[in-house]
Amino acid sequence: MKKLVIATNNAHKLEEIKAILGNEFELLSLKDIHCDVDIPENSDTLEGNASQKSHYVYENYGLDCFADDTGLEVEALGGAPGVHTARYATDGHDTDANTRKLLHELEGKENRKARFRTIVSLIENGVEHQFEGIVNGEITTEKKGEKGFGYDPVFIPEGYTETFAELGVDVKNQVSHRSRAIAKLCEYLKKGAC
Repeated sequence: MKKLVIATNNAHKLEEIKAILGNEFELLSLKDIHCDVDIPENSDTLEGNASQKSHYVYENYGLDCFADDTGLEVEALGGAPGVHTARYATDGHDTDANTRKLLHELEGKENRKARFRTIVSLIENGVEHQFEGIVNGEITTEKKGEKGFGYDPVFIPEGYTETFAELGVDVKNQVSHRSRAIAKLCEYLKKGAC
């Protein structure tokens, strides 16, 4: 079984990725490899941040690794929050504050089109491969639903009438930006030696 490090300690993200990848890989978190460093994410692109994280783990621990970075890109806000999605309102990953700020910024705007975009950077035997997943949708005018995390209560994916937080984890894992990027990663890995 192929061993892979997921460069995150975000419990929600770990759970989501493990559900998508299934039992074909032995997945290790940063905690599992005793990496308690706050890995820098100071690139101005999602691609750069994902790459920084995966390279850090590979270079410091010698383990094949993948990392992701996700951005919510809102059309009426010129693509914001984008690369600053997790720290949109504060430096502390305050999801409630981020959501409040987003809804405030969109007050009175008719165009509520948005997309979630995830970039996955895989370092395998020292070589980097990147995979992209996108889900289009729109931002609601208020929070709806109790499931999920982050911006899930205000994002309705295309083809649905409910937010990710209303649809729940099973549906989200089938249609989300992260699931689409991870599916491409998985397809690539299955073609390899695993």
